[in-house]
Amino acid sequence: MKSTFKLAILATTLTLSANAMASEVNVYSARKEALIKPLLDQFTQESGIKVNLVTGKADALLKRLKSEGANTPADLFITTDAGRLHRAKEADVLQPISSETLNAAIPSNYRDPEGFWHGLSVRARVITYIKDKVDPKKLTSYEDLADSQWKGRICIRGSGNIYNQSLVASMIEANGEAITQDWANGFVANFARSPKGGDRDQVKAAAAGVCDIAIINTYYLGAMINGKDDAQKAAAAKVALFWPNQGDRGAHVNISGAGVTKAAKHKAEAIKLLEFLANEKSQEWYASVNHEYPVRAGVEWSDTLKAWGTFNADTLNLSVLGKNNPTAVRLMDKAGWK
Repeated sequence: MKSTFKLAILATTLTLSANAMASEVNVYSARKEALIKPLLDQFTQESGIKVNLVTGKADALLKRLKSEGANTPADLFITTDAGRLHRAKEADVLQPISSETLNAAIPSNYRDPEGFWHGLSVRARVITYIKDKVDPKKLTSYEDLADSQWKGRICIRGSGNIYNQSLVASMIEANGEAITQDWANGFVANFARSPKGGDRDQVKAAAAGVCDIAIINTYYLGAMINGKDDAQKAAAAKVALFWPNQGDRGAHVNISGAGVTKAAKHKAEAIKLLEFLANEKSQEWYASVNHEYPVRAGVEWSDTLKAWGTFNADTLNLSVLGKNNPTAVRLMDKAGWK
């Protein structure tokens, strides 16, 4: 009798321990803690699933995933840019998943065709210009920025930046390698200075008179407009945003996104978290706090996003950005894009 009682207690203890272990999910995130943790806390509150968060640089986290292999504690990998998500897929650290909820919420061009990763927010890489120096009627497309009228007038980040690599990768898909190479040669010749700094630095340089045009991701401008730094606010006030390629394929867009790791010990919880991040409330939070566009349709935009107006976005499946990345990097190097 006592033995049976002890066995029952032991079985109950083991069951409780197993449930406790299952009710958590480990996340590696290239997004800064302030830009993801409030959502993770809300997920825990609603689901009862604890989230253990590790943040770091995107490339460093991918390297860590690769080195840890099957021993990684990570269940979900969150990063920025489809190019990086493709690298994670190619590195064999992600696994495909199937979710009707995610398929219904996220357009097919914002997720991997084989289910290895899913987009969570949309960002556009656009042209910003100094209001009193550039007539927006003279702006049309990314391609047009190779025209000699813009010589010495453009600021942009370096060729090592994944956002620029993905922009060029999209142009290769649209126009072919040879035409894109010619464009890159002319575009680089129009730089006002050797590329340096981040996207905010390009806006600040334009505001300081170094250049007239800055190529940036929209959410950086949103952060400058809504931030507490008066100098950044003043710089942002001097520029306006222009949507390129509205007469053809649409403005280049990219995503932040996530994939379930190949070695995930809490796969079901990781999928639940992904589905939560794609729901309407989470998508509204991205728009209002991060100044990014919701990945799902029908979600309210923030006042800042509304002020920039609607636009036509490139509908290219973003997996192509990763596939074209090596060619894009080689092409940029050949053009002398530092």
